[in-house]
Parts: sequence; C-alpha cells; structure tokens
Amino acid sequence: MNAEFIEALNQIEKEKGISKDILIETIEVSLVTACKNNFGTAQNIKVEIDRDRGDVAVYAEKEVVEDVEDKQLTISLEDAKKINPTYKLGDMINIEITPKNFGRIAAQKAKQVVVQKIREAEREVIFNQYITKEKDVITGIIQRQVRDNVIINLGKIDAILADKEQVPGERYYPNERFKVYVLEVKESTKGPKVYVSRTHPELIKRLFEQEVPEVHDGVVEIKGISREAGSRTKIAVYSTNRDVDPVGSCVGHNGARVSIIVNELRGEKIDIIPWDEDPVKFISAALSPSKVVKVIVNEQDKSAKVVVPDYQLSLAIGKEGQNARLAAKLTGYRIDIKSETQAKQTNFITEEETLGALLSRNSLDEEELY
Repeated sequence: MNAEFIEALNQIEKEKGISKDILIETIEVSLVTACKNNFGTAQNIKVEIDRDRGDVAVYAEKEVVEDVEDKQLTISLEDAKKINPTYKLGDMINIEITPKNFGRIAAQKAKQVVVQKIREAEREVIFNQYITKEKDVITGIIQRQVRDNVIINLGKIDAILADKEQVPGERYYPNERFKVYVLEVKESTKGPKVYVSRTHPELIKRLFEQEVPEVHDGVVEIKGISREAGSRTKIAVYSTNRDVDPVGSCVGHNGARVSIIVNELRGEKIDIIPWDEDPVKFISAALSPSKVVKVIVNEQDKSAKVVVPDYQLSLAIGKEGQNARLAAKLTGYRIDIKSETQAKQTNFITEEETLGALLSRNSLDEEELY
C-alpha cells in the first residue's frame, strides 16, 4: 500500500462518511489474522499502517525479562538494551518482523475490509432512512411474487408483503404502484428488512391524513377504526372545532376525498361515523346505514340492546353479520339487535330498562340546560 491508498481512504471518508481511522484500525486487525494464517507465527504481533504514507509494518511484541524461556514472547534485558539502552525489565518492546511480499497480502485484505465497510455504511444509511417510515404509509412498485409473499420495491430497498398482510382477493401485478403501511424495519446480516401491510387499520388512518388537511392538522381526529380489509371499514371522526364538520371534511366535495382512498383500497367500502361521547348516539351512528329506533346501554358490562325497524333488520346486521360486527368493534360495546316486532314478542327491552334510559336522558337534558 502507498500514499494513493491513503488518499483513497480520505475520499471514502468524504463521500461515504466512513472514518478513515476506523478503516485503518479495522485493516490492521484483519492483517494480524492474515499474518498468523499465512506465516504461522505464534508471536504476539501487531500491524501498524502509517496514516500519511500508507506503509505497512509487522511487529512482534516481546516482554523484557532476565531469563528467556520463550523466544517468541520474551527478550533478554541484554538484547533489549542493544536495541535501545533505556529499556528495563518488564517493558514491552516492538521488533519489526515484516515478512517478504506482505504488501501484496496487505493490499488484498485492505480491499476486502474497505468493500465490507462501504457495504455496512450503505446498509446503515438505508436502515436509518426507512426506520423513519415505520408506522407510516409509503408508495411502492410490485416486483414479483415469491411463494406466498409479494416483493415490493420502495426505491432503495425491497419490502416484503407477507401472505397474512395481503387483502383477501386482492391481485398484485408486476410494475403496479400502490400504497402500503410499513409495519416494521429491522436489521439483519444481509441488510435492512422492511415488512409492510395492506390490511392494517392504521393504513386507513394514514391515507386520511394524506388526503384530508383537517385530519393532518389535527382539527378532525380519528377516534377509532374497525376494518375487514378488502370489504368494509368504519371510521369514527370528531372535530375539535365546532365550525368544522368532521364527516363532511373526510368525505370531501361530492365525495372527492373519500373516493381517492376507496380507489387506493380497490373499492373497499368506508363508513364515516361521527364520534360521540354519548354511547347511545355513537352506537346509533355506528350501525349506519341502518336506522335505529331505540338503544339501551349497559355501561357496566359494555353491552347494548338495539331496536331497528322491521325492514331495516338485515341492513343493521349486514351480510354475514358484518355491519353489526364492525359497529361493535368500533364502539367497544357488545351489540344485540332486534327488529321492532321481535322486540315486542320477546320482551327484549324491559320496562325498567326503558325507564332507566328515559331518566338518564332527562337527567342529561337538565344538565345541558344549565
């Protein structure tokens, strides 16, 4: 190695941000191993590289002793003083033993170390870049399918869309662009790995943050999301500003805002529900698009009895119970739904429950008056 090599290290430090001193120290350590492997020495050796000229020297480290038992590890005081009169017993001295042709071995090892360090630095840069994307939405391009996983290019790295994170029935075509939710970014021996999802409820939240300025700015808050990916989502929204309609803001003019999100989700239906701290109002809204006649809430066991018009029963329950299931998940209440006819025939709601609900309503009205 020579001064040109040192200059190359200076350039790498400038362009890649890898410390020249760290590179040289790593090369020195690797050369110690190379020296022992190639020349079979059992001595305590160390390798030093001149930081300015790039010259490489191998030294045997020996202890100054009175009686020499191991010539590989010790040197007599008499011989030590021939090298430098100031040496005394117990001193550690370095004796140069640079092998012939060691420069060629040093150059090869140096190249390997530099290439490895550059790869590690590039991996670290990529990891640091994508770790900031964790729990966020990013646009990717579908590359290929490997077994049940879909590989998606995110720019400088490929992400893994695992089978369990894929929307049932959704097809993925090469070179197609779409948005994914970044579940996790973690390091591995082969570099950073990024795992993404198309089914996570947070994907919905991030898409609304991108498309609805009021949500992005925090004026409209997303209070809850219940989702059955690929089919239907219910989202509860609340406005911190009385002059801002939370549902209207999310829907947009002529449904423009929500349509963009629905298209990104390839037709998944989205019900936008006004959140209310009153569970009666919240549950009634959550069962949209059906109408609700009566809601009796038991806050202790987080359950609710709901009565709907006869012709609205199937709508309230939804196909295979989906509407009721999503409403229950959104509100946190176990919901039991009956039609008006069923409620009358089975004494679904008792007189005590009805009276309790009326008293609660009257009490609330009185509080509102004051």
